[in-house]
Amino acid sequence: MKRPTMRDIADRAGVTKAAVSFALNGRPGVSEPTRRRILAIADELGWQPSSAARALSDGRAGSFGLVIDRPARTLGLEPFFMQLISGIQAELARDTTPLLLTMAEDQAAELVLYREWWARRLVDGVFVVDLQVSDARVPVLTGLGMPAVVLGAPLGTGGLPAVWSDDAAAVATAVTHLVGLGHRSLGRVAGPAHLRHTAIRTAAFERVTCELGVEGRTVGTDYGGESGAAATRELLTSARPPTALLYDNDVMAVSGLTAAGGLGLRVPDDVSIVAWDDSALCELVSPSLTALSRDIAAHGAHAARLLRQAAGGGDVADLEDAAPTLTLRGSTGPAPSRR
Repeated sequence: MKRPTMRDIADRAGVTKAAVSFALNGRPGVSEPTRRRILAIADELGWQPSSAARALSDGRAGSFGLVIDRPARTLGLEPFFMQLISGIQAELARDTTPLLLTMAEDQAAELVLYREWWARRLVDGVFVVDLQVSDARVPVLTGLGMPAVVLGAPLGTGGLPAVWSDDAAAVATAVTHLVGLGHRSLGRVAGPAHLRHTAIRTAAFERVTCELGVEGRTVGTDYGGESGAAATRELLTSARPPTALLYDNDVMAVSGLTAAGGLGLRVPDDVSIVAWDDSALCELVSPSLTALSRDIAAHGAHAARLLRQAAGGGDVADLEDAAPTLTLRGSTGPAPSRR
């Protein structure tokens, strides 16, 4: 069936398109009985205003955008984004605001999308994820005057509001726990070094291990399972292998668990493992994984609420969510006395 139009409503009601426009937009120009008849016919036909027409009338698109600049293969395995998007969508569904979601090859392609969306009035604002240490999106969005909310620490955001949790505090929580179990040599399997939150976690890991007087080494990856397993093997076959590993996401932690077993090491007898984000994956393996836990869906909902306020012209400020907490499971234990 074709999409019903204002002409269809006018023909059914026996009035002009102008009269239909007046009735649907609550403007004077038609009698009250005619207005009620037009509204009833519009409801019967399932008529909804097009986003283009709405944008022309009031400048609002009625939707928000999210561009993710990551390989599709990696994103498809990353539970974090699925939980984040579900939280964003749950909040937007409260007033039936759609989310325009797409992926970009790189940041340059992402910037092209922002400019096109804003010029065509396709979105009223965007969510910015994976902020980089040197990020070209911030000045472009600021220059466009496009409402945006950053999901990440309020560093290098150029005044854009941010929804964030304290990654440095989370690293300190995990490292302190492992050192308390007697581990004196720790390894960290990190995400891409150009991401802001990776830099924050790396700096915190170096600082806390130094303060506690233990060894700490970080190996970077692309967040994928294969690179996580490779980094695990690199650390555990080094001259001074760590007795505990901290991973930047749970996909790599699960792969690391398998890689450690492939080297003949038992978890946690020979090496302890701590994951990040604590998706269902952490409880589907044996032993189940100790993890830094946070409510990612709520994080997304808070960002959606903030972006709605920003797009409506309201004053918005950074919002700090609770820092991740450590959920203890079977993958961590006392440091081994020997290998």
